[in-house]
Amino acid sequence: MKVGIDVSQHQLDWPELRDRVQWAEAAGFESAWVFDHFTALYGDRNGPCLEAWTLLAALAAVTTRIRLGALVTGVTYRHPSLLAAEVVTVDHVSSGRLNVGLGAAWHGDEHERLGFDFPPTGERIQLLEETVQIIKGLLTSDDFDFQGRHYRLQHAFYRPRAVQQPYPPLWIGATGEKVMLPLVGRHADVWHGFGSPASLARKSAIVDRAAEAAGRDPADIGRSTNLSISEPWDEVRREADALRKIGFDHLIASWPADGVSRVQEFVDKVMPELGD
Repeated sequence: MKVGIDVSQHQLDWPELRDRVQWAEAAGFESAWVFDHFTALYGDRNGPCLEAWTLLAALAAVTTRIRLGALVTGVTYRHPSLLAAEVVTVDHVSSGRLNVGLGAAWHGDEHERLGFDFPPTGERIQLLEETVQIIKGLLTSDDFDFQGRHYRLQHAFYRPRAVQQPYPPLWIGATGEKVMLPLVGRHADVWHGFGSPASLARKSAIVDRAAEAAGRDPADIGRSTNLSISEPWDEVRREADALRKIGFDHLIASWPADGVSRVQEFVDKVMPELGD
């Protein structure tokens, strides 16, 4: 089981974020994650919140081993061709340590404040699927045509190719059982889900069926979810064990309110039991 850490970049300036991720790398976390928002989600609404993809490039330049990503990139914020170029750039800066987290976006108020279009849910899911297709196409073809409902590309290409071939792993965050999880089954390298182990087991079966319908092996799709480390350690262990038993192979620890001392306890007391 691989264990990552959500470094929770809001309310932090660059030196604090850099130190937090470098500390996580030294502590042995497999991955470190930021989120894709432009304003702080909690606490002082006027507090700092650095932009995700330029932040990933900066973090890639000051780390050497830990994998990096955004959980998850809202596809409403960037044209997919721009995002594809950012993906390749960060993959090169990191020497192939990028995970590409994607989602349909949810923060309507933030979109309204900053002037980003916020279409209805069904349209955002369409944008997500077209974004996935465009990233894959641009990163693997020198003459890529795409005619979707929302985007059109003609004879498109981008160079250089990504370090990770054919492209960095695509993580898709999804919970919706009718449309989003089938999309995961068609396209994701890793599914990032939310909920109780029982709920995640049910949703994981939907991903399996969608993958099989798309001609994919469900075992090729990794399973990831968040893990709170604020509860008593025996409770954290039970939760992690329950997730392991239903096939989850990535756990992303949420940075706790108690700070780095609590994360260090997790590293010392629980993480060695989780294995790789």
